[in-house]
Amino acid sequence: MAKAIPAPRPEISKWAPKIISISIDPAKIGDVIGKQGKVINQIIEETGVQIDIEDDGTVSVCGTDMEMINRAIKTIETIVNDVEVGQIFRGKVVRLMNFGAFVSLCPGKDGLVHISKLSQKRVPTVESVVNIGDEVVVKVIEIDKMGRINLSMKDVTEEEKASV
Repeated sequence: MAKAIPAPRPEISKWAPKIISISIDPAKIGDVIGKQGKVINQIIEETGVQIDIEDDGTVSVCGTDMEMINRAIKTIETIVNDVEVGQIFRGKVVRLMNFGAFVSLCPGKDGLVHISKLSQKRVPTVESVVNIGDEVVVKVIEIDKMGRINLSMKDVTEEEKASV
């Protein structure tokens, strides 16, 4: 065999299928699947991966694009883990109000960026900074007693933006 290939390749082809498995709490399987499969289907649609979930909490994510596999895994981990103050997320603006913008961190978890936290400068209207569908990087600054997530765009550093 040494005549055919002296050593294994350091990386597999970018077109070769890859499977990454993670374990989650079996009690959280329903959160990942969502009502009528809505959450898991949204993840599959956004990333183009295949997701299989076993009854013991083993989640297998399969695809050819490693970046999309990692994105799907990060979304699943965000769903099953609690959001904590200080975490950085890349989310999508889903609703605008005159006092701020609601950003979807993952399916089923939204937070509010108050108009005062949209930019370092004074913001005349929410629409002058963000629009529905925009992808933004936000930082969790507070989770109140009622479980509402308060976010900030202006408190995110350039290093934190690059790491997301």
